[in-house]
Amino acid sequence: MYKIKLFLFIVPLVISSRIDQDNSSFDSISSEPKSRFAMLDDVKILANGLLQLGHGLKDFVHKTKGQINDIFQKLNIFDQSFYDLSLQTNEIKEEEKELRRTTSKLQVKNEEVKNMSLELNSKLESLLEEKILLQHKVRYLEEQLTNLIQNQPEIQEHPEVTSLKTFVEQQDNSIKDLLQTVEEQYKQLNQQHSQIKEIENQLRRTGIQEPTENSLSSKSRAPRTTPPLQLNETKNTEQDGIPADCSAIYKRGERTSGIYTIRPSNSQAFDVYCEVKSGNPWTLIQHRIDGSQNFNETWENYRNGFGRLDGEFWLGLEKIYSIVKTSNYILQFELEDWKDNKHYIEYSFHLGNHETNYTLHLVEIAGNVPKSLPEHRDLTFSTWDHKAKGHSNCPEMYSGGWWWHDVCGENNLNGKYNKPRAKSKPEKRRGICWRSQNGRLYSIKSTKMLIHPVDSESFE
Repeated sequence: MYKIKLFLFIVPLVISSRIDQDNSSFDSISSEPKSRFAMLDDVKILANGLLQLGHGLKDFVHKTKGQINDIFQKLNIFDQSFYDLSLQTNEIKEEEKELRRTTSKLQVKNEEVKNMSLELNSKLESLLEEKILLQHKVRYLEEQLTNLIQNQPEIQEHPEVTSLKTFVEQQDNSIKDLLQTVEEQYKQLNQQHSQIKEIENQLRRTGIQEPTENSLSSKSRAPRTTPPLQLNETKNTEQDGIPADCSAIYKRGERTSGIYTIRPSNSQAFDVYCEVKSGNPWTLIQHRIDGSQNFNETWENYRNGFGRLDGEFWLGLEKIYSIVKTSNYILQFELEDWKDNKHYIEYSFHLGNHETNYTLHLVEIAGNVPKSLPEHRDLTFSTWDHKAKGHSNCPEMYSGGWWWHDVCGENNLNGKYNKPRAKSKPEKRRGICWRSQNGRLYSIKSTKMLIHPVDSESFE
């Protein structure tokens, strides 16, 4: 480039000097004729400039070729890098698909572990109840043997008694071993569940979105793992067996309300809350006071019971049926509204078994609140996951398990616990309510459902 600029600078100077010489020739008025050719020196200068220009152009062309080659090399490198990046992208996509498949498998495994855990919990409850029953039997047999030995120390122990005692001890040891095995399996399942959760968390951190619970249909709700009805230490100190109900406990001298163990005929032993009032023992089958217990439970939990006997609870349809199936009982509802007004109503009733969906048949006896539950009709029990015929939407609309009417009547003592701030009528209907035949809707603060035998109305 420098040589080109020098040539462009020299050429005007040569031309200018040539013009000056021509002008001076006119002034001298030479008599010699004007030459048609340029001066030799000028031609040499011009040729030298063109030569230098050619060398400069040649160097420029070489440099340009070198730069173009560099550009092509860089383009080749870029193409190779882009190709490698495409391969890596395809590999990442394949890995992502594999991670998604692994996540789906882990979710299925997690559901299996949850189901196994629920099944083990159920088996563990049954084993605990059997253990309690066997403990009572063993305690009773030990007391009988002690009395026999004390009264007749010289008589040797009868072989049948010895074999029976050995058999009971073997059964007790077998149950202990089985409980230990179940506990070990439960621990292993918990460990597997924790490992699956950890793997799921790691997968979430990779950026893969997992399906949320909102994507599930609202009608496909899985049963919650609600703790079973807790067994409390009982006050029953009977020496000659377990009483059949609260009236039997009362007849044997107990006058204090509290938690006792009973064993109705042909059933297992379980705890109940016996309430003594006005000289009569009542068995409490439902109690609500503050909303601490969720009553929107599954059919299985309404069958077996849930909550705490010293707080809010539902005793369980199967346990209620085992108490009332051998005798005539009275059912009493105690209601208290948010203005501290107390109401009650009593029915004679009949309760069917699980094959009839625990059908309830009522006949009113007494009360100071207008009746709401229809009399002389079969009312079947339903929950959100077990709907009796004709009750397709009742548990969904009103919450909780209850003996619904054909048209979802507006009384439900197992509904959502609404405090006074729930003013709207739809909210009250979904909560604990009692609508009488005159149209008045009571919003309930606390409820009790109690039963006692017809033949034990007066014990004093």
